[in-house]
Amino acid sequence: MNITAVARKARVSTATVSRTINGSASVQPKTAERVRKAIAELGFYPDTNARALGSGRSSLYGLIISDITNPFFPELVKAFEEMAVKHQKEILIANTGYDPRRLELCVRRMLQRRVDGVAIMTSEMDDSLLSDFKTRKIPLVLLDRTASGPGVSSIRIDYAGGVLEAVQHLVTLGHSGITFISGPDTLATARERLQAFRDGCERHSIRLTPKHIAHGDHGVEGGYRAMQDLLRDCAGFTAVVCSNDLTAIGAMETIYEHGLRIPEDISVVGYDDILLSAYTRPGLTTVNVPREEVAGAAFLSLLSFDQGDDAAPAPEHIFVPKLVCRRSTASPASPPCTPA
Repeated sequence: MNITAVARKARVSTATVSRTINGSASVQPKTAERVRKAIAELGFYPDTNARALGSGRSSLYGLIISDITNPFFPELVKAFEEMAVKHQKEILIANTGYDPRRLELCVRRMLQRRVDGVAIMTSEMDDSLLSDFKTRKIPLVLLDRTASGPGVSSIRIDYAGGVLEAVQHLVTLGHSGITFISGPDTLATARERLQAFRDGCERHSIRLTPKHIAHGDHGVEGGYRAMQDLLRDCAGFTAVVCSNDLTAIGAMETIYEHGLRIPEDISVVGYDDILLSAYTRPGLTTVNVPREEVAGAAFLSLLSFDQGDDAAPAPEHIFVPKLVCRRSTASPASPPCTPA
């Protein structure tokens, strides 16, 4: 089965079939529908490699993420992939694991596969690697970086605003002893969340000492260990804000192991609002980062660059996370917890 047979059945030229397969807007809708019907009836599968050679376009978008084991990223990938299917695009996913050497390999794979655009959903991207894409005029969407130059758009998430809202929520409930479990110091977004926590406490005249802050790794085990450190070293707190939901889930396990209750003894707040956070016991109060909207903005920016739309995509998309209140936070019902 080949493109000529499709053209004969649809009563069009092979060029029209090719344009329809490539999603060209120059084909009339009724004609395109006739071509797609012929393709389906004949069971024709276009050779994407040959199509790329002929058009110079791969119909392939790259998506670089930081940590495939963190549910935040698979949920983002799912939304991005659904957009790709809708627009007849393919995606090449690369996971850096926060490893600079692996990141270089990811970039190399993207260049070798001649992607039509790349969404870089990690803030830890070296400028020298970005220049490799820009030199080849490959459109980019960057997460948490300022966009610069043609063919580049950025997505910014107001992480600090989400943390400030979490602190405000706990203060409104009556908490004055609030602790924080941070993410890795090597991550700019983790540092931003930690600084926002300090700013929020200062705004509400909440006294902090180094013992009020424990360091995790944005994983469940890191949250588990960090909560042990807080319970051992820090007296007089009734709430903890965590840098992400996995950290909060690990912290909750430690709290239960020490015979304490959530939220009666310690209120817990997470960050990201991954799907699992609604099913912890109790349900986790957390800051929602709108992953579907983030993925949609990234994909549509690449599509706009790719199709050469007259209206260029916005150079920057800003998303403001919102607090989702569940049952892991409440007014302090017991005296402040002390180390076990």
